[in-house]
Amino acid sequence: MNIVCLDMEGVLVPEIWIAFSQASGIPELRRTTRDEPDYNKLMNFRLGILKEHGLGLREIQATIAKIDPLPGARAFLDELRATTQVLILSDTFEQFAKPLMEKLNWPTIFCNTLEVADSGEITGFKMRCEKSKLTTVKALQSIGYETIAAGDSFNDLAMIQASKAGFLFKSTEQIKKDYPDLPAYEEFDDLLNAIKAAL
Repeated sequence: MNIVCLDMEGVLVPEIWIAFSQASGIPELRRTTRDEPDYNKLMNFRLGILKEHGLGLREIQATIAKIDPLPGARAFLDELRATTQVLILSDTFEQFAKPLMEKLNWPTIFCNTLEVADSGEITGFKMRCEKSKLTTVKALQSIGYETIAAGDSFNDLAMIQASKAGFLFKSTEQIKKDYPDLPAYEEFDDLLNAIKAAL
């Protein structure tokens, strides 16, 4: 029994924080897990900048409402879900993901949650579990699934390497260079074919 585990941002949809950085005119918010391997450090850095600029959940959600999935992402996901079980494993938050999941035809996503004050200020975040992508892949394996994983960033590497087949997708040149053993793809058709071959 197989299950495919996919990252969301950078793989199926554009990076939310990069889009919000452009919308808000705050270049520091362009930093993502492609740049910073320590997710807690990255999120605390982001929350500090939001507080400094008086920005909260409402402003970020207004940007997310304008984001569309990457071209071809929905068709890729539809075909993949017709072939095998698919689970999106993301370090994003429920409050960010919902409108994007609607645009992707409601795939299953496991992600985290934000702590938000009545004012809309994001005061913190609650991670689903430690090393959530790797922990989830190992949990799936413990109940009889073989996992196939794909992602683009540092925080995807552990789940990719722990799976029976793993792929980099739309990753950075540096990550591809540092992990030459991982097959790397840029197009949805190529990733779909690689996953189907691994099933």
